[in-house]
Amino acid sequence: MKKKIIGLCAVLILASGCGKVPTLENGQEAIVSFENGEMISVDDFYNKIKNSFGLQTLITMVDTYVLETEFADYKDTAKESGDAYVDAYIESYGGEEELLAQLQQIGYQTIDAYRDYWYLSMLQSHAIEEYAKMQITDEEIQDYYDNEAIGDMEIDHILITPNVDEDATDEETDAAEEEAQATVEEIIARLDEAKENGEDITTVFGELAKEYSEDEDTKDNNGSLGKINYGDLGSEYDELINAAKELEDGEYSTEVITTELGYHVILKVQSYEKESLDDLRDEITETLAEEYISNNDDVGINALQHYRREYGMEIQDDEINRQYSNYIQNMLLQIQEANDSTN
Repeated sequence: MKKKIIGLCAVLILASGCGKVPTLENGQEAIVSFENGEMISVDDFYNKIKNSFGLQTLITMVDTYVLETEFADYKDTAKESGDAYVDAYIESYGGEEELLAQLQQIGYQTIDAYRDYWYLSMLQSHAIEEYAKMQITDEEIQDYYDNEAIGDMEIDHILITPNVDEDATDEETDAAEEEAQATVEEIIARLDEAKENGEDITTVFGELAKEYSEDEDTKDNNGSLGKINYGDLGSEYDELINAAKELEDGEYSTEVITTELGYHVILKVQSYEKESLDDLRDEITETLAEEYISNNDDVGINALQHYRREYGMEIQDDEINRQYSNYIQNMLLQIQEANDSTN
């Protein structure tokens, strides 16, 4: 039975290719034919599309090949990440048909085409990150280790968030902000009083966390964020770490700490020695690469050009090659003009 199925598949494959492709008098294959004998050749079609969206299609094909080859071990992650974005859009629009109706207005004819776009975007983002890492020198890594890297710290915190409605006026928002800051100052005053009375600050801080903190994940555990360092909990906690750096173990903050989450009081429970340079090298490189990307608006185009050159990309069609050169120059010019306008 299995042999019969395999044989049938072979027949179907052969049959699908047995039809003769119509050709024009000059030998070119036709991509469309009409009953009166007129035809549109493959060459005519190619010449037409290369002057409209041909360059973008070609760049997509080039980058897909180059980046899938260079980062073969990242392909599955890129697909999963891209699909997650598309699935989120499908859910937010209420279904695939509803999303597709919107996508067709910007040129996508299928959901799969949109998935391909996000898949390539993930590959390109990864390529840019890896390229940025290559720009970081050993001297920069050493300097960051000596002057910026710190050991982990155990930090407890109390979070107070302003009670602001979406439709609040500016005056109502300001009042809520002032009230939240006043609450933080009240907490600090109670800690000061406990310190003067010789009470155990860790115990008192835990009691105040239970009473005041609006961080539901930590308030019942003395407000403990655990052992953390830069990047462990996201950039919104960097200000807490900055403040904790200035404290001795067992000390609490005496000024209101403001983050995008709200207002905080912190207690530095314990500090640890920083790890060796070898242990932190990858983490430092990633941090410096993020800064490099933030500070260099042309990193994206430079990174993708780097990988294209690494694979010896040469555009054989003179017209497409001219378009590509103009495209690169225009992109760099736009970046430069944007930088000039902000300086």
